[in-house]
Amino acid sequence: MANYKFTSDDAFRFGREIGARTRKKGNELQFFQCPYCRGGNNDRWTFAINLGTGQFNCKRGSCGAHGNMITLHKDFGFSLGTEVDRFFDGLAHFRNIHREKRAETKPAAIRFMESRGISEAVTVRYGITTQKDHENIIVFPFEDADGVLRFVKYRKADFDKTKDKNKEWCERDCMPILFGMRQCNPENKVLIMTEGQIDSLSVTEAGFENAVSVPTGKNGFTWVPHCWTFLKQFEKLIIFGDYERGEISLLEEMRKHFDGAVFSVRPADYLDCKDANEILMKHGKEAVRNAIRNAEPTRINELIAIEDVRRKDLSQMEVISSTIPSLDKILGGFYFGQLILLTGQRGEGKSTLANQIATGALEQSSPVFYYSGELQDWFMQNWIFFQLAGPGHVNPIVSNLGYTSYSVDEAVRPAIARWLSGRLQLFRNESLLEDDHGTILDVAVKAVKQYGSKVLFFDNLMTAMDDDQSTDLYRQQTAFVRELASIAKRYGVLVFLIVHPRKQGVSTFSNDDVMGSSNITNLADVVIRYGRINTEESDYSSYVQVFKNRLTGRVHRGGDYIGLYFDESSKRIAEQPDFSWRYGWDTSEDMLTEISTDEPIPF
Repeated sequence: MANYKFTSDDAFRFGREIGARTRKKGNELQFFQCPYCRGGNNDRWTFAINLGTGQFNCKRGSCGAHGNMITLHKDFGFSLGTEVDRFFDGLAHFRNIHREKRAETKPAAIRFMESRGISEAVTVRYGITTQKDHENIIVFPFEDADGVLRFVKYRKADFDKTKDKNKEWCERDCMPILFGMRQCNPENKVLIMTEGQIDSLSVTEAGFENAVSVPTGKNGFTWVPHCWTFLKQFEKLIIFGDYERGEISLLEEMRKHFDGAVFSVRPADYLDCKDANEILMKHGKEAVRNAIRNAEPTRINELIAIEDVRRKDLSQMEVISSTIPSLDKILGGFYFGQLILLTGQRGEGKSTLANQIATGALEQSSPVFYYSGELQDWFMQNWIFFQLAGPGHVNPIVSNLGYTSYSVDEAVRPAIARWLSGRLQLFRNESLLEDDHGTILDVAVKAVKQYGSKVLFFDNLMTAMDDDQSTDLYRQQTAFVRELASIAKRYGVLVFLIVHPRKQGVSTFSNDDVMGSSNITNLADVVIRYGRINTEESDYSSYVQVFKNRLTGRVHRGGDYIGLYFDESSKRIAEQPDFSWRYGWDTSEDMLTEISTDEPIPF
């Protein structure tokens, strides 16, 4: 294993080094020609590197090249840094440290180590000595599990920070490995790791046989590839790093590198000391032993103990009305942190219902971000203005052919615009043509952070996703919807996603009929279907049904639905044929009804 971590800079650097013409699209760096097949005669932009993972592939059928940055390193001689290059090329040309026998431990080394609480027996066992001509320079030999000397570290015993430049330094061009590997017993599956060599010796002094320390400090991990096989022998790792400013060194990084269980010494057991040696000097061996015995398993970020979960009361959670009372009775309203899927046949009004939910959110003091992949921004603005104006402020226009259209009264437009100011952010579709635009999700998160958007709309799934050539469509859909769900919960916002059904013109419907990956409905908290009623037997013009409701479990069964009316002039949807409610912009006294948002939502 090499200690390599991909960064997007490596992808861009690869493109520059091979002289490729590239472009950034979404989360990919796309190449005008595939560096493997050169794109044939006509195929262009088929090769892409994922800027999140470093994986690449060519979508050209006769090529199909794929892999990661290590593959590009091997195939094109692309450098990933000296240590990684050496590891993968098998060119670990570290300077051999020649010696015929182990150096004798000198009295000066014994005296220094005894001043740090380390006995002569331990000092001799680890081969610690001094330089031949400088007894004030302590020598720490790093021997691998086979007893081969690989690395040497020096420490100035009489270091004076007012005169000396360095307290510690290493022998040049040597292979970095862990100190104490030779003395470890692999039959004992517990390994203890410290930052400094004297700290690991303090652990040994306290009676533990498997104590190692890192060669180049808390931020140096070039030793990992050379010690990978050694680490794999152990099942449990106890981190006894330096405790400073509330953090234990080595801990977070070793959680990434060690496959087994990672424990750490409790902060309380440091006894106001910095490291193991200070504990040994001030409080004795038993305090070091207690610190190791009391070590606790580190918390896995993805897990939480059941007793640590914060209780949530639905009646106290932030929620907005759907603007349809009977829908609120089933759902309890729309809770922040939820992902809502809104589906229905094409052209039957999903977007209209979404727009009305958006205007209701605005009325309830929740700023909105809206992406529409099918409507231009001026059309979206017009539609929103219709719904906010209401039938009392919309004028009919009859054409010469007898066709009736509508327009919002010019007299109220300024008042609506003022009321909307700062409340509603529309995604500018023209930005998709610009090379440096962020993904739609990036822009949405910026709207949350910068403008305080609390309710996010994505209309619809297929237009909102970036075209990622490196993965198939269903995986792209799953990844996109998973990120939407993550945004909802991470930022405590409400997210609506409009999706089409798999088949058009069918009367029956289930969650499996949502177009795309089955993971889409699995990831959603609520699934709602909206459609038209095209029969003279019903007074209703449309309906809404709930097919999934994660929080309360209440859904529509069989053919149950909520019947709705639609007003063509104002584009409003209501349970009763009364569309005269008003929004906050309208302060006139001649309107009859005001939208109700302060009554408790039934649950």
